[in-house]
Amino acid sequence: MKKVLLIIISLLVTGLLVNAQQAKKPTLMILPSDNWCTQRYFYTSYNNHGTEVRVVNYKQAFQEDIELPQVISKIGGVLTDMGYSVKDAEQELKNIEVREAEDYATVSSTTSAALEETALDVLKRRIKSDVVIQIWWQTHSDNTVSFTIEAFDAYTSKRIATSTGTTKNKDKNISVALETAVRKNIKDFDKQLCRWFDDQVKNGREIVLTIRCWDNWEGSFETEYSGDELIDCIQNWLRDNTMHSCFNLSDMTETTAQFEQVRIPLEKNGRSIDARDFATELRKHLQKPPYNITSKVMVRGLGEAIIVLGEK
Repeated sequence: MKKVLLIIISLLVTGLLVNAQQAKKPTLMILPSDNWCTQRYFYTSYNNHGTEVRVVNYKQAFQEDIELPQVISKIGGVLTDMGYSVKDAEQELKNIEVREAEDYATVSSTTSAALEETALDVLKRRIKSDVVIQIWWQTHSDNTVSFTIEAFDAYTSKRIATSTGTTKNKDKNISVALETAVRKNIKDFDKQLCRWFDDQVKNGREIVLTIRCWDNWEGSFETEYSGDELIDCIQNWLRDNTMHSCFNLSDMTETTAQFEQVRIPLEKNGRSIDARDFATELRKHLQKPPYNITSKVMVRGLGEAIIVLGEK
């Protein structure tokens, strides 16, 4: 009787674990679209060799626009009801400001030296999520509201889901009208997101990995180790550590190798893995014999890592 009971409990627990795994969904962050911000002049611009470059100013948008926080709250509520984990973009931006202030105020107790921060450090301060949701809307003279909601892979910036629609603004409340419209159109959007995430779980997260050499390093990708060229050794490591040995060597010279469509696992030992984590594993591998190569890891956003061989 005890054995039967244990078997039943075991089956129930297994079923719960399987259901929990199947129910897992990506982490989302909702932001206004670039077009919406540009239309409302929430951006800063600079001259890049004669070309005007506009950079969206989300902080200004959240502080000055009355509709935006309400709209994002309503859309976030819809997605949360569907089982998604939604990060609060406005709160995350505030947290970044607090960390900046703390870093600025931190000095050495002995020499009063400040923390060193490069332009790359500032650019890398990204809000981490699996998917970035961008929302655009516009009101019309006939008392209707048009909207577009798009989902982008935070690692590759590829569009993975989209939904558009138009609805009557009966209560003259934009956030309520958009919430109603999104609920009516969200099923197909949810299916697109789930298909993308299922592919991520099955085939891995896609990143770009670039490996370069410092100009003062004596080695190159043609340097041989135990009879194999370095580039071949790196590709062997990638075959063993990517999902289904999936990667593409898209460009290579003696001193540069670029790998695209590199598929890495979403998690390892219960911890989420990004491009930097994966590149760091390769860096540590190359640091061991027979290579004994010192290298430096840099990142661009969440989905691109750069390893420079030769020194830190």
